[in-house]
Amino acid sequence: MSKHRMNRRGFLAAGGVLAASGCQAQQGGGALPQVVSGPSDLPVLAEADVVVCGGGTAGISAAWAAARHGAKVVLIERWPSLGGMATNALVNIWHTSDRKKQVIYGFVQKAVERGGEYVRRFPDYPRRPETHDFDCEGMRVVFWRMLQDAGVRVICNLTAVESICRDGRILGVAVDTKRGRRSVMGRVVIDATGDGDVAANAGAPFELGRPGDGRVQGMTMMFCLRDIDHAALRQAGAKKAGEVLARMKALRDQGKFPPFNEGAAGHYLRTGPVHVPYNMCPATCNPLDEEELTRASARAREQVFEYLALWRKEMPGFAKARVTHMGFAIGVRESRRIKGLKQLTAPMVVKAVKQPDALGHGFWMIDIHDPMGSGHTTWTDQKPETMPPAGESYHIPLGMCLNAAVPNLAVAGRCAWATHEATASVRLQSHCMVMGQGVGTAAALALEGGVDMARVDVGKLQATLRKDGAYIENVPG
Repeated sequence: MSKHRMNRRGFLAAGGVLAASGCQAQQGGGALPQVVSGPSDLPVLAEADVVVCGGGTAGISAAWAAARHGAKVVLIERWPSLGGMATNALVNIWHTSDRKKQVIYGFVQKAVERGGEYVRRFPDYPRRPETHDFDCEGMRVVFWRMLQDAGVRVICNLTAVESICRDGRILGVAVDTKRGRRSVMGRVVIDATGDGDVAANAGAPFELGRPGDGRVQGMTMMFCLRDIDHAALRQAGAKKAGEVLARMKALRDQGKFPPFNEGAAGHYLRTGPVHVPYNMCPATCNPLDEEELTRASARAREQVFEYLALWRKEMPGFAKARVTHMGFAIGVRESRRIKGLKQLTAPMVVKAVKQPDALGHGFWMIDIHDPMGSGHTTWTDQKPETMPPAGESYHIPLGMCLNAAVPNLAVAGRCAWATHEATASVRLQSHCMVMGQGVGTAAALALEGGVDMARVDVGKLQATLRKDGAYIENVPG
């Protein structure tokens, strides 16, 4: 293959693969139809040892780790800046504690330290899982600098539209640019798109949604306000906040007000922070349907102004409040789950099960946001049977990130293989970064050893991760 171009014959031999309909893939997936259409000439935009598709926290950590261990890495990202949900959807909170001690370090800790003034540790650390929040704008720059320092080539404004495969292996991805379609080629590809686009397009089978109706977890539109009179808010007190919340509930139940998360709304009305709590504005749709996602996002933005209109009218302190900004994108919690070599399950989460191929630890509860879009979340209920005991954590295994269909393709992030319930735990950004650092390191070691990632010496992988600051304890012998 030419170093600079892939001709049409090469492209057809490689087999650009497009995703089949969600309906077909939901029934179990499998090899998808080979596409024989394409440009007559496909220039190679970039070549690397490792191609990372997706510049959210999972992809950033994967690229950083692979590059630090000698791999030539290129990362492509569909949006104009790095950070994914963390920066573009304003989901600016990290969880690193099992409620007694910090158990997620590695890349996450490096990002906290590099973040400096942009990252704040909560005063009750480590008694809650939530340990840090951060400034989204600052972290865009921090992530960029971390990847530049590691030697990663970053190209934003690119979406992987086709997976280029041959003989059961992925050779790279096709991307659309303002100059036409190009290819990004690599020896290993890591799908950190969140939706599992690259893996699904390469023929890896996947699951979507919960059993029964196939609906995914609810989404959230984040937003920020300004010009709140906090003195007036404090003077009004919790009693008035409770009255306004009751009014919101009554109107909602009558179909005259949009859905909202009651806990988030009550907290906000009492305290009035600039950054509105994470579960306030719910939405629901199929995240793989662009038109549905467009409508859901637009409706969520409308809901924000409906909340504000009522607060201005009824809650002292909000008379002059206004929206400063919303998430560039809606916060999606669940999409495709690529079938892997190992599946993380709810019992593994709540029983804090340890794994021989551990990449690190997870501890978040089974936090399911109502797939019907009501705004309710199981986090509100805080039932012991939905979470590991305080001070305990489960292992995040390498096997959930690898698959049997395409051995030189890994996934990292919410598209890794877990049940609908377990995804509600392992989807957290901190947990996704554990996966990212793990598979990025595994990719580099696989290339160094001339083997596929599933055949990497797990002991060597874990020793390397520990050397890089990762916390991996109690691995079964």
